Amino acid sequence: MEPTPAAFVALIPLLPLAGALVLGLAGPTIQARFGERGIGAIACASVAAAFLLSVVAFARLVGMEPAQRLLLANLFPWIHMGALQVDVAFAVDPLAAVMILVVTGIGGLIHLYATGYMHGDQAFWRFFAYLNLFTFAMLTLVLGDNLLLLFVGWEGVGLCSWGLIGFWHTETANAQAGNKAFIVNRVGDFGFVLGIFLLFWSLEAAGHGTLTFRDMVHHMDALEGQALWGWPVATLITLFLFVGATGKSAQIPLYVWLPDAMAGPTPVSALIHAATMVTAGVYMVARMSFLFALAPATLAVVATIGALTALLAATIALTQTDIKKVLAYSTVSQLGYMFLALGVGAYGAAIFHLMTHAFFKACLFLGSGSVIHAMHHEQDMRKMGGLKDYMPATSKTFMVSALALAGIPPLAGFFSKDEILAKTFQHGPLALWGVGIVVAGLTAFYMSRQVFMVFFGECRADEHTKAHLHESPASMTIPLWILMGGAVVSGFLWIPPALGGVLPFEHWLEPVLAHGGGHGGHAEHLSVATELGLMALSVGVALSGIGLGYLMYYKGTIRPEIFSEAAGGWPYRASLNKYWVDELYDVVFVGAFARWGARALAWFDGHVIDAVVNGAATLTRMASTLNGLIDHYLVDGLVNFVADATRAVGAGARRLQTGAITAYLYVVALGVAGGVVLFWSWASAAG
Repeated sequence: MEPTPAAFVALIPLLPLAGALVLGLAGPTIQARFGERGIGAIACASVAAAFLLSVVAFARLVGMEPAQRLLLANLFPWIHMGALQVDVAFAVDPLAAVMILVVTGIGGLIHLYATGYMHGDQAFWRFFAYLNLFTFAMLTLVLGDNLLLLFVGWEGVGLCSWGLIGFWHTETANAQAGNKAFIVNRVGDFGFVLGIFLLFWSLEAAGHGTLTFRDMVHHMDALEGQALWGWPVATLITLFLFVGATGKSAQIPLYVWLPDAMAGPTPVSALIHAATMVTAGVYMVARMSFLFALAPATLAVVATIGALTALLAATIALTQTDIKKVLAYSTVSQLGYMFLALGVGAYGAAIFHLMTHAFFKACLFLGSGSVIHAMHHEQDMRKMGGLKDYMPATSKTFMVSALALAGIPPLAGFFSKDEILAKTFQHGPLALWGVGIVVAGLTAFYMSRQVFMVFFGECRADEHTKAHLHESPASMTIPLWILMGGAVVSGFLWIPPALGGVLPFEHWLEPVLAHGGGHGGHAEHLSVATELGLMALSVGVALSGIGLGYLMYYKGTIRPEIFSEAAGGWPYRASLNKYWVDELYDVVFVGAFARWGARALAWFDGHVIDAVVNGAATLTRMASTLNGLIDHYLVDGLVNFVADATRAVGAGARRLQTGAITAYLYVVALGVAGGVVLFWSWASAAG
């Protein structure tokens, strides 16, 4: 398709960048003069303006023919070297339009919420500078017209997440969490870079070297038949790219950074782990669906990893007592659902769940932040309870969003999760669908457990905390109501045909995802009876999970100890300790590699590097000593000899210039006499 020029598209990412620059350079001055309101106004206004422009872009696309929906702002040439022609250009198509509306819309609400949550923080200005910069990086990622510009945003969100997660860096645990997120993501990004290099190299070898998305779509057939190390090139490229996705989107084995990232302020948790950074891997796979379609083996890996991640994280969430850790593992689990959808070719369903999940998970994170704010930064759910009487707005929005996450109709999570399960039932192994059903039940249980522990029963807080319990200010509750509204209504964009729907969301994405060979609405293959039966089963499983949570944590008719003591308590302890994965990584990677590797590198440094350096120093010293001797005895000696000889000759010649006339007469006489003698000698010899 031919892109339509639209210069205003570039302002969508550049406005948050401008906000970040203003706050980063002049933040202390602005805060000193105008207070926190001045900082909040700049930060929120820049994202709000980007949201309005995103709406304008969306409206422009709606008015265009589906096959022509592409707005392009080409700013300037970037890398023009041989076959590689890459520009700094931002493009909006139907997929990017969904993402920028999520990033700026939900991100803007999180900015507003943060103005209340971060009130009184000494580094208020710095927090919002980071937040704006993070928004710019994420918008660059989703609007980049080529894979290199996407990678710039990809690295940008990784860097900003380090600063935001470790924002309260004076506490060691927070700084370590930020470092962990940064390092784990670098591992994934190494694979991502290899994928980019191999993709360009393979296309260039076939005469179509490009990294621009709309050009790559038309040249993917050039990869067919190419192999490397006995593997199809398309499979290797997509596996490398997926390694990057496992880092950003917290999949096995690189998911370990996300739960620790809860050390950051709650608005950071909501922004990074609900609406932006963790969705980057899902977006990338959907954007590159035309390439993944050539690698069915990779798609099988994606689906399997997604299902296993969803199950692993859901079982860990069952036993966590930190209110944010439960939501963190829930996020990992739901991201697994999205990759399960991608793996079975349901790209549209994955993006739809990404969008609905952003609403209810952001609401849940911000709701947990509201609770933590009221509880004086207490995060242990065992010390909560009965908060619905103190925090009506927070409790209502939290409970509705929890039901949406559990997949209860007619809330958004029901429609998006049902679509993923239906697609998996159609196109994936039955075992993966079974895992998805089990995870649905586990999700409903751990969310009901959290709701009942936090908002129902007697308040278990200390007397001082009880006396100061209160609802959060409007700046924090208004975003909760809006996000809850999204969790209620956004699902109606994908009502299954069996329920009389027309799937507008799927049709909207079709021009972008059609090249990926994705599967359309499941009604085209499933009978209405089968479709309704699958829905009933998933809802029944979810209701069973909620019912079990109700009996255990509200009514108390089932003792939780029945499960925690089962099989000698090993399953419970394994879940509570997160299957000791962090400890395993500490031994294998931090211990074995960092410690043993450090010793090996220290030996190499001491015996090889230092030997080379010291040897070079010794040779240099010897050479300089020899050079000094030559300079002193040969060069200086020769120079001094010439000088001494010249001085001696001069001293001798100086005696001829005495100034005495008699001496001059003697010299003349001697000269005449010598001349006569020489002439006489010559004449005698000639005669």
